[in-house]
Amino acid sequence: MTITTAKTRPELLSKTRSMFEDSIAVKQEILETQLETIVRMAEVIAESIEHGGKLLLCGNGGSAADAQHLAAELLVRLRPHVNRDGIPALALAADMSSITACGNDYSFEAYYERLVQALGRSGDILIGITTSGKSPNVIRALRAARERGLTTIGLLGDEGGPALADCDLALIVPSKITGRIQESHITIGHAMMELVEELLLESGYLAAK
Repeated sequence: MTITTAKTRPELLSKTRSMFEDSIAVKQEILETQLETIVRMAEVIAESIEHGGKLLLCGNGGSAADAQHLAAELLVRLRPHVNRDGIPALALAADMSSITACGNDYSFEAYYERLVQALGRSGDILIGITTSGKSPNVIRALRAARERGLTTIGLLGDEGGPALADCDLALIVPSKITGRIQESHITIGHAMMELVEELLLESGYLAAK
């Protein structure tokens, strides 16, 4: 492939600038209105882990990738200068055999619910990530989690959707654009996981190596 040196089209530059500006504006609104919610979510997760609980995460598409990303930050390492033991976190979309078996034998909508029923324990945390708040499989997982005594956290978008009713704590990204919502979810998630790590180090549950 040959990359040309022709001048970039102005309308594409303008569109790209607009996307960045929109993303910054959404995050700025979260910064001004939802910091306490982010901190409270981190505190609840850290408290659960200190008492022997674990963090479960689920979502679809890009949100499934975000769930895996955030679980890995706790299981392995989040910050290169902080070496510590792994923190118990599990992304529920990590097993393709189970996903396809459930989709074939029962339904895709039942998958996360079934895993929460099998793996969730009272005192655990479930984070459901859905940009629309309308994902049936995530909603069913949140409901199953509450029935089993888990604390439910929602990372949502738009106006929260039906999922909001099944969340003990929720953060609704103030946007209707999927890309802007997902960009904010991963920023929020990183902030939460770093706070969780800090709280667990502070409490003595973790020791930096």
